[in-house]
Amino acid sequence: MRARRERIGPADVGLPESARRRTPGLRREELAVLAGVSTTWYAYVEQGRDVRPSDQVLAAIADTLRLGPGERAHLRALAEGAAGQRRSVSRAGSRPPVVETVAPEVPALVAPAPAYVTGATADVLVWNAAAAEFFPGLVRRRDADRPNLARWVFLDPEARHVLVDWESVAQSVLARLRTNAGRHPGDERFRRLAAELRAGSAEADAWWPRYDIAGHRTGSKRVRHPSRGELTLGHAAFTVADAPEQVLVVYASP
Repeated sequence: MRARRERIGPADVGLPESARRRTPGLRREELAVLAGVSTTWYAYVEQGRDVRPSDQVLAAIADTLRLGPGERAHLRALAEGAAGQRRSVSRAGSRPPVVETVAPEVPALVAPAPAYVTGATADVLVWNAAAAEFFPGLVRRRDADRPNLARWVFLDPEARHVLVDWESVAQSVLARLRTNAGRHPGDERFRRLAAELRAGSAEADAWWPRYDIAGHRTGSKRVRHPSRGELTLGHAAFTVADAPEQVLVVYASP
């Protein structure tokens, strides 16, 4: 909410400009007036406190922030999930570590075409030989860490060669990671990964604070194959029913 508030200038909503402004965009009190709520209450919502905003209030805030459909759904998910996230925190104030696993039935569905399954933090949980062929640096790792799509895209120079349209792909990957991070406030996995990406990539450092969000979608991707040159691959994404944050991505056979 803060990131979106800072994108709206006073002139955009009919307010006078002021030379005294020390922060970009609208002030909290200005946003609160435009949305029809108290400044203190709006501040609590923006800070993620347990104030349980109604659908009407969320809609008013979303209208004022000029959120798109995906951003509105994300705001609602954050509001609905906040109380549950707080209840899941242990008395010590930390959550137990999460290790994602893939149901044994899922790998059996991975077709001969390039395919892989990603988890909440963009870890690549399972992949087939075709994915290793088309995205070699992604899955052929020499260290003990799981392959991670975001880490490969931003920190491995080979990704910029393999992905013809690297910038748009990278922005999409980071936006999906940002979306999942918003659903897991306080989760150390996301904090560590974001810090690593921002430390190693100027683009990730610049884009992360923008709070762009996105979901998986069908589309196409241009890649450079080691021996076949530049190819355009259509792809589709499928959510695993028993683990909604795990996504099976399948590319069309080239």
